[in-house]
Amino acid sequence: MASTASRLGKPVLAKNGKPLTIAGQTIIHGTVHDLHLDYSQSYTGIDVHVPVRVVASPKPGPIVFFTGVVHGDELNGLGIIRELVFDNELPLKRGVVIAVPVVNILGMDSHQRYLPDRRDPNRCFPGSAKGSLTGRLTNLVYTEIIKKSDYGVDLHTAAIRRTNYPNIRADLDDPRVADLARSTGLDLIVHSKGPSGSLRREACKRKIPTIVIEAGEVSKIEPGIVELVTRGSRNLLRHLKMVTTRAIRTEKQLEVRKSVWIRAEYGGILKYHARPGDVVKKGQLLATNQNIFGKVQNQLYAPDDGIIQGCTTMPAVKPGEPVFHLALPGFQYEELAKNFGARNRDPLHRKVRRELATSLTLETT
Repeated sequence: MASTASRLGKPVLAKNGKPLTIAGQTIIHGTVHDLHLDYSQSYTGIDVHVPVRVVASPKPGPIVFFTGVVHGDELNGLGIIRELVFDNELPLKRGVVIAVPVVNILGMDSHQRYLPDRRDPNRCFPGSAKGSLTGRLTNLVYTEIIKKSDYGVDLHTAAIRRTNYPNIRADLDDPRVADLARSTGLDLIVHSKGPSGSLRREACKRKIPTIVIEAGEVSKIEPGIVELVTRGSRNLLRHLKMVTTRAIRTEKQLEVRKSVWIRAEYGGILKYHARPGDVVKKGQLLATNQNIFGKVQNQLYAPDDGIIQGCTTMPAVKPGEPVFHLALPGFQYEELAKNFGARNRDPLHRKVRRELATSLTLETT
């Protein structure tokens, strides 16, 4: 553990009015603490820890957690947290940020989404201190971090062989959660309560407004994604009056309550005609499926006006496999193109969209 400040400062008070302690360390106002949560051991008996940085401002205020790499191969969250609190000083004016850059240490070490017991940690919250390997990890994070916070942001990517246009997953029926999601300034917000046992759903059950930010793909730290989501995270902290940096927001935000997967009908090789973040109209050609000899087998079209929320990055598909995830906001194409298309004036959004398409064979029609 390392602390940058005098031990004579006042302790941060948690929601229960008692001093905030993490990993046995009392958190002091005006300090930065680098801590380790004792989690498990390797087969050789070497201790395994979960790293945590706690940035405590000089003044009381909200306690906000940021978690990354709950799924062990989703590295963009690590990059975002490093940019937010490690690579640059976070000028907090009030409150506390608790940053957990890698929740799933064992999964990251083995380049796996899950833990060695093959359980999905994001279906196992709040876990159990006496439970499975995964249950013990989720309970540790839930008890030491989540329960002690006022707000939360959980950072994810798409699953393996897919990519996601940056979007927020939030329970828009909860006004405090919806307000938190909108404060990021990110342009696409998707309504959902989250799966049972997920970090954000269990946090929200405890009246701790929490959102998920889904962006990019596994096994990468993507520069555009890191920059965009870090900007959104700073916007959120500004909204909570924890920092005074200038907010940078998209001109229009879109909230979506319905989406559909467009799936392959034949086994073959895809040529893409659209990419994540594109506004598409009903009947627009999205992908062409060819057999190994180049013969066209079929083509995939947009079933309605919408926005491509994500897609497969694996051009070889089998029948039934998902190709595009299409968000359906319920607006006509012209209105979508006018409003959602406004983000194209933002150089950072253009950069992100270009980067998301670099692994696709993209052909214009």
